[in-house]
Amino acid sequence: MTQIAFVAYPGFTALDMIGPYEVLRNLPHAEVRFVWHEAGPITADSGVLVIGATHSLAETPSPDVILVPGGPSTPVHARDERLLAWLRQAHQTASWTASVCSGSVILAAAGLLTDLRATSHWLTIPALKAFGAIPVADERIVHQGKIVTSAGVSAGLDLALWLAGEMGGEGRAKAIQLAIEYDPHPPFDSGHTSKASATTKAAATALLSKDSVKPANLKATTMLAWDRALTAVRSRRRKRVVNPSRNPVRTLGFREVPDDGSRRAPTP
Repeated sequence: MTQIAFVAYPGFTALDMIGPYEVLRNLPHAEVRFVWHEAGPITADSGVLVIGATHSLAETPSPDVILVPGGPSTPVHARDERLLAWLRQAHQTASWTASVCSGSVILAAAGLLTDLRATSHWLTIPALKAFGAIPVADERIVHQGKIVTSAGVSAGLDLALWLAGEMGGEGRAKAIQLAIEYDPHPPFDSGHTSKASATTKAAATALLSKDSVKPANLKATTMLAWDRALTAVRSRRRKRVVNPSRNPVRTLGFREVPDDGSRRAPTP
């Protein structure tokens, strides 16, 4: 059996997970699990759609495939140390670790994307850089080793079909594509920021913001930014210790006493 674990956290975006699920469940010998801290009902970002987490994270220590969806509650779960620890551990033995949309921010927060190319939803691309990843804004799927990330929401179908081809072969992937009749010809052509007008971008941002400004999500976003700022400051301090300047400074009751013998005014 090929165990496929979808991380079903509260506030996920439905299509991020349900689209890939419809593809990957059709792989030979697939065992699909929806995993969270505890088994039970999980509500999507709409507040209406509910799915069931079938297993706990503890019950799923070594899945073959991990898929993390995105959603407006991403900042909350990017600070969930239990989830991040599980991702680090499970990734070690997984054949594939994947994300859809802003789910890549959670992978990055777990330290899995450091110095790797990765993509995300267009609004969360900057967050990848803050976590040490190399953001890619012009590719729908980015593959680095056994990690695969996709752009926003609908790109999860592309990612899942790509994985299906890698795992089950091109013939099975094509059969799945036809089974779900995935042959997109959208009536509009504004599905990427490079094609959308300023008016469309503003309207889309407003749509996405209505969930992001919920108190819990807003607080988590602020705390996540604060965490990254502190980490950056500490990193710079460590570099100063490891790489002292050529003209080190001794503090002897003066503001600064350079080793060249010059002095500045004493500390008041």
